[in-house]
Amino acid sequence: MKHFLRLFVQVCLYFYCSCLWRCLKLLLRKLTGQCELQRICYNTKPGAARTMKIEASLKGSKSKRLQSSVSVHPDAIEKTIDDIMELKRINPDINPQLGVSLQACLLQIVGYRNLVAEVEKLRREPYDAENPQHEEMLLKLWKCLKPTCPLKARVSKQWCEIGFQGDDPKTDFRGMGLLGLYNLVYFAEWDTEIALQVLSDSLHPKYREVTKKELSQLSKAEWEKKKFDKAIGYSFAIVGINITDLAYNLLVSGALKTHFYNVAPEAPTLTHFQQTFCYLMHEFHKFWLEEDPLDIMEFNRVREKFHRRILRQLQDPEMALCPHFAASESLINM
Repeated sequence: MKHFLRLFVQVCLYFYCSCLWRCLKLLLRKLTGQCELQRICYNTKPGAARTMKIEASLKGSKSKRLQSSVSVHPDAIEKTIDDIMELKRINPDINPQLGVSLQACLLQIVGYRNLVAEVEKLRREPYDAENPQHEEMLLKLWKCLKPTCPLKARVSKQWCEIGFQGDDPKTDFRGMGLLGLYNLVYFAEWDTEIALQVLSDSLHPKYREVTKKELSQLSKAEWEKKKFDKAIGYSFAIVGINITDLAYNLLVSGALKTHFYNVAPEAPTLTHFQQTFCYLMHEFHKFWLEEDPLDIMEFNRVREKFHRRILRQLQDPEMALCPHFAASESLINM
């Protein structure tokens, strides 16, 4: 009975709020002479705040045409804008800037949706050792990270030197498919200096002094371990695949909308996603050093704590994780 009453109250509140909101929107239109889309575009600056409000407005509309506008093909966006203006009875000659602003927002919304599909396709494609392109990418990863050290054989223990678990890396790509390889190659090729530094740090833990306070809190065995491990070593490639999983989950959950809508003036692309991966790899490495874990068994704890920190940052509508993309140096003021 109590459950039924709670459900009844929730349903009543939903319908009440829904009706109240629609009445409020109608009142605002009468008072301002502008529809909700106009008010958002004219009163909210370009970026995530505007695009996310436009997206919510279109998805929450009673009109099926407006609801479907967030999932059109990119080539149909201009026609979609014309349909929206006609449906909302907005004269494009009097409101020319509105069409430009809506187009910019729809490019981002549709682009994000397409990016999710593209990333998902890469994640689902398994690494195939019989595919020359896959093999070429894998060998490129080695050459970028170990330029002065030739690979003696395709199947070799040398792969452990860049953080794979065994003598054939193909088995480590099972979880993230080609997406993990794409990200690692991009990091090594386009952010080479940082990638090499992170790899070096992961292979060579640094000596650190143990304070008297720490010494009093640690057992002798823990102290012997901790005094030599300022940066506990980890498997670079495996961590890269793991951070790929983190970036993937941020993307498909919609958490990265804040970031991409702030840094990509039009449609976010796979390059934007890979640059975000580079940022996450660098930031996770710094976070790992800050956390100063006792051993590698703490990896999942540190990763989850890092994940929560990134999620908190992305709750800020002004947030751009790494704003200096070559492909989108600044937002176009539209």
